Amino acid sequence: MKDTASAAPPVIGQLLKLFEAGDPAIMNLIAPGIDFRIDHYRDDADISWQAATDAEGFARLLARLGQEVFPQGTRILESATQDLGDGWFLTRFRQRFFYARAGAVVESGTLITTHQEDGKIDFFREVVTSVTEI
Repeated sequence: MKDTASAAPPVIGQLLKLFEAGDPAIMNLIAPGIDFRIDHYRDDADISWQAATDAEGFARLLARLGQEVFPQGTRILESATQDLGDGWFLTRFRQRFFYARAGAVVESGTLITTHQEDGKIDFFREVVTSVTEI
């Protein structure tokens, strides 16, 4: 059996570039029934709203992230993706941004697990592993 999903380039790379650019075309990479959530390791921030179960919910979450977390955008410092097979990818991601909730410039490190099918991400889990004020 040929694994065609893994043969496709990782959509997460395109998604992160569009996120960095603040490009609304990001929505073209999101499956209608996306299972999306951001978790934070050892952080007391209210993240209950950082989850979505469909593209409309993802769009609302993205708008809120832009207002409350990334009002000045973000800059990707590092992104490395490993193909896990069957459409699954693991991405190590670092970024620098003005964190509106903290009122400071920070660098954050995350691990992102994604699944893609037909050129769209249908599963996204991000674990923010560190947020360091610089």
